[in-house]
Amino acid sequence: MEQRRFGNSDLVTSTIGFGTWEMSTTMYGHIDTGEASDAVNMAIDRGITLFDTAEVYGPGHSEELLAKALGSRRNDVVLVTKVGFDYDDTPQVIGLNSKKDHIIEHTEGCLRRLETDYVDLMLIHWPDYNTPVEETMEGLEELKQAGKVREYGVSNYNIDMLEECKQHGSIVANQVGYHMFDRRMESRVLPWCMANDVGFMAYGTLAFGLLTGAFQPDHQFEEGDWRANGIAFDLPLFQREHFTKEVEIANRLAELADGYGKTGAQLAIAWVLDHPGVTTALVGMRNERELEENVAASDWKLTEEIRGAINDIFYDVGVETYQNTRQVQNIGGATGRPASR
Repeated sequence: MEQRRFGNSDLVTSTIGFGTWEMSTTMYGHIDTGEASDAVNMAIDRGITLFDTAEVYGPGHSEELLAKALGSRRNDVVLVTKVGFDYDDTPQVIGLNSKKDHIIEHTEGCLRRLETDYVDLMLIHWPDYNTPVEETMEGLEELKQAGKVREYGVSNYNIDMLEECKQHGSIVANQVGYHMFDRRMESRVLPWCMANDVGFMAYGTLAFGLLTGAFQPDHQFEEGDWRANGIAFDLPLFQREHFTKEVEIANRLAELADGYGKTGAQLAIAWVLDHPGVTTALVGMRNERELEENVAASDWKLTEEIRGAINDIFYDVGVETYQNTRQVQNIGGATGRPASR
């Protein structure tokens, strides 16, 4: 599998990263965590070297499951986790917290659950507007100097905050949502990352299931599934009037991919990786079948003809791809997002 570097750091990753949000939550409906754990070792065998988790996934459960699945192979991978939330005693999320002492303390918790002395990449999960960026960067730099993290970065940060991070620290990554339906990052954030040697980690590569071909227009989400509220990271992706058209898009994209001996999900992954600014595309892999399908997309290089055909499908159906600058500016203040992403 192709390898890409996080900016000018020494961190190198497979183009497809293993996302573990789904391993420890009912927010995507029922998941067989045993199968998902088995898929971790299969992924390493097939060339996937980056595994992404977070303290808030569970909370803590995803990190524990991933540690057990990795076992003695922990040093064979780039291990990524995230901090930056406050919790009550339940524990449930009660707010954001990127204060220096908080992120240092909670990094120690991550290390215990992950059964490791260090993480390769630590990210601040969401912007905390009540904490100065300088203080947050100071905490991350202290963790790096102590050998607790190899490199650090952020997630869901807009341009203004990224600029401030660069003034006070040496971030090597920004993890942000990016997929065919959501192209907000293309106008500012992706170009900024390329120009500033900051790696770009794309999450939501399969549009939270929309691009997998799993849905019919009348699909009803299970109780507790976060997509049931209709909004995904400030976008109305799962509201009925939008969802119906998006399912049509997904079906037509699957037909396009089939003409090349691929699936719609593989086309979605290849589309994200086609952007030269993307370092890695994060994809959830709940079982061996999904793993094999995702890995097979890694070496598919899209042609101008295919890219044009994709855009024609969106134009014909009349689906918004959400590219305007205002939405890019607002990322990080999302109200229609599940707190754990």
